[in-house]
Amino acid sequence: MADGHSPHTLNDDSPATTHEAAETSGDTVPDTTQRIPQTVIDDLDPCAGSAHGEEENLPVSVWTTAQTSPAAQRKNRYTPESTAHPAKMLPAVAAHAIAHYTEPGDLVLDPMCGIGTTLVEAVHAGRRAVGIEYEPHWVDVARANLDLAREAGVDHDARVFHGDARQLASLLPAEYVGQAALVVTSPPYGPSTHGQVSVTPGGGVQKYHHLYGNTLDRGNLANIGHHRLLAGFTRILAGLAGYLRPGGHIAITIRPWREHAELIDLPSQILACGRQAGLVPVERCVALLARAAEHDLVARGSFFQRDFIRKQREAGLPLHLIAHEDVLVFRTSQRRSAGSGISTELPESRSSVSDPTRPAGNPTGDSNVSQSWAA
Repeated sequence: MADGHSPHTLNDDSPATTHEAAETSGDTVPDTTQRIPQTVIDDLDPCAGSAHGEEENLPVSVWTTAQTSPAAQRKNRYTPESTAHPAKMLPAVAAHAIAHYTEPGDLVLDPMCGIGTTLVEAVHAGRRAVGIEYEPHWVDVARANLDLAREAGVDHDARVFHGDARQLASLLPAEYVGQAALVVTSPPYGPSTHGQVSVTPGGGVQKYHHLYGNTLDRGNLANIGHHRLLAGFTRILAGLAGYLRPGGHIAITIRPWREHAELIDLPSQILACGRQAGLVPVERCVALLARAAEHDLVARGSFFQRDFIRKQREAGLPLHLIAHEDVLVFRTSQRRSAGSGISTELPESRSSVSDPTRPAGNPTGDSNVSQSWAA
C-alpha cells in the first residue's frame, strides 16, 4: 500500500509480524489461493465504485501471490546471478497470470523480460515463450535460467532476443506475428528498485545492485525520465498488439512510488497508455506482496522499504509497507484485418469494458490452478 491507507497492512512494529517469524526456514506455506477477509479486501480499494471514473466498470480481483517468500519461489528455478537484478518480477505473479489467461501450448511474450521470470514460469507451465531484453547481461541471465529449466527436464520452446522493445518489428521474427495468447511484463519503476545490501565494519549499510545498467545510457527506459518512459511504453504496447492473437491479453504489473514525498500514480498512467495504444482494459487486479494470514496481511518488505518507512514515520509521515502491486489487464481486438495482423477495431466504450466471455479471476476455468477472489 504505497499511500499507507490500509490499517490491515502490518508494519515493522506490529506484534503480528511474529506470524512471519513462525514460518519454517523453508517457507513451506502451501502455494494455493486462500480466502481473504472481506475487510482486508475492502481496505485495498476504499474508493471502489465512487471515485474511479472510467475505471469503475473494470472487474477487480485479489491474487494471493506471496504465500511463500520470493527466495522460496525462485529456489532451484533461477541462477544465483538472477539475484542481482534490481527489480525482479515475483514468479507467482507471472505464474498466476499465465495459468489464468493461457492454455498449455500457448505462446507467452515479455518485451522487457529481465532475468526471464515470465519465460521461466511459462515453460514450467507447458507454454511456449519469447522475450526481449535491452541489457546484454540480463539477456545472458535469462537464457541461463531457461537452460536451467531444460536441465530440470522441461523440454521447452523459448527464446530471448536482445534489443529495444520499442523496435519490436525489427527484433521478433515474422513467425510470432499474431501468435501470442498473453503478454506479461512490467515497465521500470523509475527509482523504485529492490537491490541488495551489505554491512561492513565501520562502513555501515551499503546498497548495491539497485540500478538499471549504465545510468548514462539514454536508450534504457529506466534512465529517460518519467514522461518519456510513458511515451516509450505506449509505443511498446501499440507494437505488441500485432504479435497477439485476436482477443489476446496483456497483463502489466506496476505499483505507485513516491518522489519527494509525492505519490506518483503510475498504475493509472499506464492504464491511460494502454488506452492510447488502442488496447481494451478488462481488469484491474491486486497481486499481493504480503502473505494473507487468517485475519491480516503479513508484509514481506525489503530492507530498503522498511528503512524508508522508518525514516518517513520519524519525519511525521504515517506510511505503511507496500503490500501489493496493481495488475492491469488489457486485451486486443477480437478480429484483425485480412493478412495484416493489425487491429481494425476501435477501443470499446467505457460501458462495455469488461469482456463477458472471460470472468474476472479465472478466465480459463481451469480447476487445477489457484483462484482469484473477486473484490
